[in-house]
Amino acid sequence: MPRIAANISYLFTERPFLERFAAAAACGFKAVEMHFPYEHPTALLRDLVQRHGLAAILLNTPMGGREGDFGLAAVPGRQDDFRRGLELALTYAGALGAGLIHVMSGVVRPDQRVQARETFFENLAWAADQAAGSGVTLLVEPLNARDRPDYFVSRSDEVVALLQALRRPQVKLLFDFYHVQIMEGDLALRLERHWPHLGHIQFASVPGRAEPDAGEIAYPFLFQLLDRLGWPGWAAAEYKPRDTTEAGLAWGRPYGIAAP
Repeated sequence: MPRIAANISYLFTERPFLERFAAAAACGFKAVEMHFPYEHPTALLRDLVQRHGLAAILLNTPMGGREGDFGLAAVPGRQDDFRRGLELALTYAGALGAGLIHVMSGVVRPDQRVQARETFFENLAWAADQAAGSGVTLLVEPLNARDRPDYFVSRSDEVVALLQALRRPQVKLLFDFYHVQIMEGDLALRLERHWPHLGHIQFASVPGRAEPDAGEIAYPFLFQLLDRLGWPGWAAAEYKPRDTTEAGLAWGRPYGIAAP
């Protein structure tokens, strides 16, 4: 069965952020990912991870700091801001032992897309050089255009084509079943097709982005497929609970996840 991680930027939000590590561990999660931990000292976060027997596996690059920012990797004219954010993410990943950084592409206007592609390649190549030797894999995630209009990448096929052109093996695809289902569907086929480029898995129900126990995605089938294909990494629960997080964990019992 796949190893299930908790995204504590989405789960356990009924608690203050620093209390979510203990809550995740109490429910049987062995790993956590977090979006933007940068307001907290690395030493404090490392202590929480270690104290509760967790692995910190992923964090995101900073959003950007200006109104409307949602990442900067593809945003023309913001290269210096992107580089400072990537360096900060690498510092936190190193301190926490996190092996994955989601490099957020950003929102770009339609008339910026040609320039944005050049900016994206330049920034990713630079980021790959900075991450070389660190053990960190950089991830590019397509976000669906319904939730995040004008995000630079919205389809898994598009990301894979970019990765093939980039030719940096430490930059991989973050395959979120939620986003891919909305934009492309055909999840099992796409998972197998993109397998050589996969760096991480996330999941939530469609529609609604809630617990993976309802909706149009058959997660037991997909988790069995991950096992059959030999997925070596984590699959992270990144959904918005319908009620409290603990109240909605019935889906996790086969994977060792349950409310205490």
